[in-house]
Amino acid sequence: MSDSRRVAVIGAGSWGTTIANLLAGNGHPVVLWARDTGLAETMRRERENPRYLPGFPLDAGVEPTADLAAAVEGADLVVSAVPSHGVREVTRRAAPYVGPGTIVVSASKGIENETLERMSEVLEEVLPEETRLAVLSGPSFALEVSRCVPTAVTVASEDREAAETVREAFAAPWFRVYTSDDVVGVELGGAVKNVIAIATGIADGLEYGHNARAALITRGLAEISRLGMELGGERLTFMGLAGLGDLVLTCTGDLSRNRTLGLRFGRGESLEEILADMTQVAEGFRTTRSVRDLAARLGVEMPISEQVHAMLYAAKIPQVVVEELMTRDYKPEFERR
Repeated sequence: MSDSRRVAVIGAGSWGTTIANLLAGNGHPVVLWARDTGLAETMRRERENPRYLPGFPLDAGVEPTADLAAAVEGADLVVSAVPSHGVREVTRRAAPYVGPGTIVVSASKGIENETLERMSEVLEEVLPEETRLAVLSGPSFALEVSRCVPTAVTVASEDREAAETVREAFAAPWFRVYTSDDVVGVELGGAVKNVIAIATGIADGLEYGHNARAALITRGLAEISRLGMELGGERLTFMGLAGLGDLVLTCTGDLSRNRTLGLRFGRGESLEEILADMTQVAEGFRTTRSVRDLAARLGVEMPISEQVHAMLYAAKIPQVVVEELMTRDYKPEFERR
């Protein structure tokens, strides 16, 4: 086991709570911050997160709190696991308490609507200059990680030592961590796959079958790769865990919130009803806007993402979308670069 490090996990949703338990199980004292004071009190009293991760006791090494300053101050490792739209505000509040040289890990998957920035770019803007940044991504449903089933993810950082430190902190016999220096690719894969998962869920809701699902996953990966490489990501990253791996999981797994949103939408439920009924955030709903705007800014062709935006934000009929996607101008599958 690696040396013990004091850890702050910011965000007590299912993923944040799972990460807290994983790190505490590895021998690191963990403070788990919840925005909701009532939830923090309940977790402290019941030693469980009944709202977001019922049935899984908190590790003895996890200390819940609603005091952000107390959680972050003195931490060697800070993990940001709040929904992407809350990252800037929460991190800005935490920033004064982040010590020099602290490693901050982004475990949130999304692209900020207003700035079109990735989460690491948001963190870089609001945290002290000497903060060391890393991102964690890959196919990892919180419920399955909590069950300690075999899982493999990627941690990316331009600081190799930081990436290796994070790997050592997270790695367990059933939780394998690979390292990468392609922060752009790892983040883009984790964010944009949620948009494709909504599209795949819609197709499943329309009962279009396995052929359509496979086509959407494959052509969705092409869109993710085009956007990612335009921003400087590496092609191979999109073939790996944070690209293809996370995409397949999110597009096919019943635990996927984004696929579930699409599935219910494809079956005819209203978007308002679906969103009101979801207790946890489906990141793809907001990310769809960001991806559409970012692709337009960069001149990157992303027809599936564009049509998901049209369905979610302009009430376009799914059957019309499918017809338009299937009758687009024909071209070679691969374009030489």
